[in-house]
Amino acid sequence: MAHADADDGDLPPPPAKKKSPAEEEAEKRRKKLTPGSLMKGLIRSGSGDATPAEGDQVVLHCTTRTMDGIIVNSTRREHGGKGVPLRFVLGKSKMILGFAEGFPTMLKGEIAMFKMKPQIHYAEEDCPVTAPDGFPKDDELQFEIEMLDFFKAKIVAEDLGVIKKIVDEGKGWETPREPYEVTTWITARTADGKELLPSREEPYFFTFGKSEVPKGLEMGIGTMAREEKAIIYVCSAYLTNSSLMPQLEGLEEVHFEVELVQFVQVRDMLGDGRLIKRRIVDGKGEFPMDCPLHDSLLRVHYKGMLLDEPKSIFYDTRVDNHGEPLEFCSGEGLVPEGFEMCVRLMLPGEKSIVTCPPDFAYDKFPRPANVPEGAHVQWEIELLGFEMPKDWTGFTFKEIMDDAEKIKTTGNRLFKEGKFALAKAKYEKVLREYNHVHPQDDDEGKIFANSRSSLQLNVAACYQKMGEYRKSIDTCNKLLEANPVHVKALYRRGMSYMLLGDFDDAKKDFEKMIAVDKSSEPDATAALLKLKQTIQETEKKARKQFKGLFDKKPGEISEVGVEPEGNKNTSDATASGVAASSADRDMMDAKAIPRADSDLAFEEERPGLLARIWPSARRIFSSLGLNRCTIL
Repeated sequence: MAHADADDGDLPPPPAKKKSPAEEEAEKRRKKLTPGSLMKGLIRSGSGDATPAEGDQVVLHCTTRTMDGIIVNSTRREHGGKGVPLRFVLGKSKMILGFAEGFPTMLKGEIAMFKMKPQIHYAEEDCPVTAPDGFPKDDELQFEIEMLDFFKAKIVAEDLGVIKKIVDEGKGWETPREPYEVTTWITARTADGKELLPSREEPYFFTFGKSEVPKGLEMGIGTMAREEKAIIYVCSAYLTNSSLMPQLEGLEEVHFEVELVQFVQVRDMLGDGRLIKRRIVDGKGEFPMDCPLHDSLLRVHYKGMLLDEPKSIFYDTRVDNHGEPLEFCSGEGLVPEGFEMCVRLMLPGEKSIVTCPPDFAYDKFPRPANVPEGAHVQWEIELLGFEMPKDWTGFTFKEIMDDAEKIKTTGNRLFKEGKFALAKAKYEKVLREYNHVHPQDDDEGKIFANSRSSLQLNVAACYQKMGEYRKSIDTCNKLLEANPVHVKALYRRGMSYMLLGDFDDAKKDFEKMIAVDKSSEPDATAALLKLKQTIQETEKKARKQFKGLFDKKPGEISEVGVEPEGNKNTSDATASGVAASSADRDMMDAKAIPRADSDLAFEEERPGLLARIWPSARRIFSSLGLNRCTIL
């Protein structure tokens, strides 16, 4: 230990902390101070021992005099000013050097006289502020400062046009935003204390984002938590007219005293105003950490209503289900997409009203007899609770593989139902969990490897059905890196190459199948025949599109794709050297396609109920700032 201590002196000093541009600029300006250029005289002592720090807003009165005592500028009414104190944020606001150095030395309530040489106030080289008209900026001056208040400022607008002072801290971390419904107590005064908005007998209710309060006030409220009390300082640029205060012209600044009583979480799930979730009873826990974001067993009571007048109830679990709640597993397409998207963002015990368009309700889901096609519906949902997916920690290898097989079986069902995105999510869920599974012997290793390969092939098949051929190819590549002669992976990749229009690569994969495994020759031969047909069809379409392009006489103009008169009944074709058309995809013979596993036959593509679950989920997490998270 002594030896280590002796070596400490030989250690290099820690690297100096890099200074911010603001700190470097302040240090550069500070070098302009010379002995006697800034002098301070105390007129009245302040209270306490705290002084303003960087990031604090200081509120003060200032009277400027010549060395002969002549007042040249003042904020005080008795000296010709408007009676409005000045406000600065230390380290943020532009100000003369004497202020930047003098304010941090003052106590609250203190009055001091600062004598400044010209180079310390407005005559400073590269001074960031401009002197008022007629101001004697080249003279030595006296600045009488009364420090009225200072506090840690919350900068709401970068140009300092909206600043917040927290009076009482709120509860929780969630803050209102568009289109939340907000309940507040609000009063307003001018900067010199004149009342603009008297106290009300009832709190003010408004919808965030509807311009029902001035812009700067809404920006400030958007930083507040429940039950928080604050003063929001709003400059003229942010004083827009609203139903709360219709006349604000001519005001330079308004101070709003705000108490945020409550806000109702309202979420525009799709971003277009069609699927709206409105929370009417708070749940228990922290949002969104305690929501069933992952696949779970959910228990809910719900009431389904048609949006006619009066609203008609078409289903109520408390009446039509013998009072028992609905239980379902999320991520399996067992309820309408809009229903599940909203339940995933609920807390246990929460009640919400969900207004849903037909394409996210029953137009793509088995429709109750009393719900007409194209109906907009409203659900009143209460999340009673949920059970998280099983954790494989402590499971035996057999228990892990059994559970994985159940999840894969669910994925296979979803695939056969045409719900390819949901199926892919199931397969990928198991593959992620497999990263933490470690077989203990060769037999387990073989079972595990076969299961992983089967899941990867199924993911590739899902991508192929979804039209994402490059991702299907990338998935096959990962499998082929570990096993370059995996016949099913070669076939799956070859089919994706063909659908993408990379015919040479497709041919290589199909021919390689025969070279590495003679038993795959029938499937490979069928695939090569299909490839030949696709190439011929593509060339035929290209010839039709460019027909006549080179048949014109010199001087005549030909246009690609324009058919001569008399052939109007001939359908137009599009060159598809890059990607196969939907007609090409329909030509695929399902019987010629090997199965990715023994339980899953790839059928002809059908539109799925929740084919857009992932784009919708991305919208959910974007609204939460969790863009890189996955719902499963």
